Amino acid sequence: MPNFTTLRIDKDATHPRIARLLLNRPERLNAINEETPREIRAAMDWAAAVPEVHVIIVEGAGKGFCGGYDLNFFGEGEIDHPCQQEQFPWDPMADYAYMKRNTEDFMSLWRSSKPTIAKVHGYAAAGGSDIALSCDLLVMADDARIGYMPTRVWGCPTTAMWTYRLGAARAKQMMFTGDTIDGKKAADWGLANESVPLDQLEAATLKLANRIAGVPSSHLAMHKMVVNQVMLTMGLEQSQMMATVFDGITRHNPEGLWFRRYAQQEGFKAAVQWRDSGRPIPEGDEARELIRQMNSQREKN
Repeated sequence: MPNFTTLRIDKDATHPRIARLLLNRPERLNAINEETPREIRAAMDWAAAVPEVHVIIVEGAGKGFCGGYDLNFFGEGEIDHPCQQEQFPWDPMADYAYMKRNTEDFMSLWRSSKPTIAKVHGYAAAGGSDIALSCDLLVMADDARIGYMPTRVWGCPTTAMWTYRLGAARAKQMMFTGDTIDGKKAADWGLANESVPLDQLEAATLKLANRIAGVPSSHLAMHKMVVNQVMLTMGLEQSQMMATVFDGITRHNPEGLWFRRYAQQEGFKAAVQWRDSGRPIPEGDEARELIRQMNSQREKN
């Protein structure tokens, strides 16, 4: 089996036509680090090369599916990296190249000729929702939650999957509010294929996977190709290009830089509490002045 640092993949012990990809950083709520996207793609390459595998279940270890990007590193930290540059001027194309590669790695779940099922408990938050929605199908626990909270500030979902999975009106609601919805509402809205009590999540996911696994792999590949082609014709790749550019802008405009400085000064938990509370987020000149004050304070310290 492949040896990864952020996940595991193997054939299911009792269902040889099913592979299980386990996001495996439970101590960090399976948060995405710099290795995670690459390892997801490599895991999908492994599954593609195993003829017995017909369908792949994607799940998370511990308390939830995936809490998004590891913001103790990407948000609070002083380190400079392509996802959040501190050099001036900011290079948007360097940022785009880094984040587009992550998007393409997540989308290996969507491009795979073998169907993928996201099995979600706990949270599929922010970048974690990108991973879940890059899968073909979604089965959620009733009390699980999915959403992209950083649309309020400091983020734009680079896979752009919300519109293609929900339709324009509900996608706009999710993007404008940054709210999360539970499994029951996700199923009611058609985002999730099924929502069940947590203690039934494993059985429901396996039932769906086994039903799919009985179909010849060539048929599955053709049916998936037809549906994916419809999404491509609708402009999925162009949407992802725009979303990935906009994601970089949201992290480097005055509002995004204020959020990062506030997280560095007060801790990311405090920044998230402000972001999600509904309290107005500083913008424009107000944000610039707060950034100036926080920069002065950092220099004094």
